[in-house]
Amino acid sequence: MSPVKTLKDFYQILDRHTLVITLLALGSTYLCRYYGFLVDIPTDLLSIAVIFPLVFSIGGAYKQREDVTGAFASLRVNAIALYYAHRDWPRDTSHHESGRRLSEDLLRAVVKYFRSLPDSPESKTILQDIYKLFSAFSQSHERLRAAGVPANEISRANQYLTRMMESFERMNNVLIYRPPVSLRAHSRMFLNLFPIIFGPYFANLAYPDYPWVGFGIATLYAVVLVSLDNVEDHLENPFDSIGADDLHLEVVEEYVQFLD
Repeated sequence: MSPVKTLKDFYQILDRHTLVITLLALGSTYLCRYYGFLVDIPTDLLSIAVIFPLVFSIGGAYKQREDVTGAFASLRVNAIALYYAHRDWPRDTSHHESGRRLSEDLLRAVVKYFRSLPDSPESKTILQDIYKLFSAFSQSHERLRAAGVPANEISRANQYLTRMMESFERMNNVLIYRPPVSLRAHSRMFLNLFPIIFGPYFANLAYPDYPWVGFGIATLYAVVLVSLDNVEDHLENPFDSIGADDLHLEVVEEYVQFLD
C-alpha cells in the first residue's frame, strides 16, 4: 500500500469528534499547568476504562464484517447458480429469461435494501420485495418440475434458494444487531471524560521545563483513542459507505453480466 493511500485511509478515521477531544485534552492540560495541579495518575486506569472495551468492540465488529463478506459472496454465487439452473436444466428454453430476471432483480434489491436507512418505511418495503422474489424463485422451481426437470435437481435448486435466504438473513442480522450497546456507552463515556481526568497527568510530564511534552502526549492520546473509536464505528456498519472497510455492494453490477 502506498504512503498516499495510507494517509488517505487514516484521514477517513479523523473527524470533528477527534478535534473536540483533542482540544479538551489540551485545555485541561493547560489549566492544570497554570494552576499547578500536577498528579501522576496510573495509566492502567485508561486501559481498563477505555482501551480494553474499545479493543473488544473492534474485535467483535471485525468478526461481524467478515461474516457479512462471506454471506454476501454466498448470496451472489447461489443467485447465479439458480440462474444457470433455469437456463440449462429444462429442455424448454422459456425459463431462461425468468431465471435471469429473478436473479438480477434479487441482487439489485439486496443492494438497495442495505443502502437504505434501517427501520425506514423504504427499507421495510424493499424487505417485503426481497421475500416476494424468494417466493417467486420457489414457484419457479415448481414450474421447472412441471417442465420435466428431475426431482433431485429441483431439490438442489431449493438448497441454493435456502442458502441464499440464509446468507441474506446473516447480513441483515449484522445490520440490525450491533455490538453490545452498554459496552459502547461505557467506552464512549470514559473516552469523552479522559481528557479532563488525565489533564493533571499530562501537565505533570516534563514539568516545568518542557511544556510541549505534556501537550504533545495529550494530543497523541486523544487522536489514538478517538481514532480507535471511529474504526469501531466504521466496522460496526459495513453498509453505510463510510470508511475504507465497508462492504462494496457495487460489485453486484459486475456479477449481473454473468446472467447471460
